[in-house]
Amino acid sequence: MVLTNVEEQMSLRLAVEDFLFEESALLDDGRFREWLDLVTEDVRYVIPVQTTRERAHGSAGSTTMAHWDDDYIGLEMRILRLDTEYAWAEDPPSRLRHFVSNVRVRPGSEPDEYEVRSNVMVSRGRGDSRATDLLTAERQDVLRRTDQGFRLARRTVVLDHVVIATHNLAFFF
Repeated sequence: MVLTNVEEQMSLRLAVEDFLFEESALLDDGRFREWLDLVTEDVRYVIPVQTTRERAHGSAGSTTMAHWDDDYIGLEMRILRLDTEYAWAEDPPSRLRHFVSNVRVRPGSEPDEYEVRSNVMVSRGRGDSRATDLLTAERQDVLRRTDQGFRLARRTVVLDHVVIATHNLAFFF
């Protein structure tokens, strides 16, 4: 589907940005079950391991290793675990703030899907520490328009970091 009308393109981008900002607010507030309502049942959520390579050897993202490679059930299990006494990595919970910018929207391969790229910076505070972890990445999403609004059908988080300084990745991008 090719969008030709500038007003349609702007309206679509604003609707996508509203979705991404609302999604970020849910994650920042620790409302993970509500966030899960925004993903499709066929979702794939991947955070590939980054490597350092010379340009001649191709992309820096691994195609065989990932920090996360989850489907809907995997995401649901992560969220259910956060509500148990065994979620040591998030007890007490991290203080998170998602900053989303540089949103780009293109038609996807299916009629009601859109390829969305955005930059994200996640600020994370832990316990009483003065230190704040900052992680930056590009998110490569596929959003699907449904009767209930947009839903996240795929997310690939391309970290800008090869070495991750935070103690764990027990939070969502």
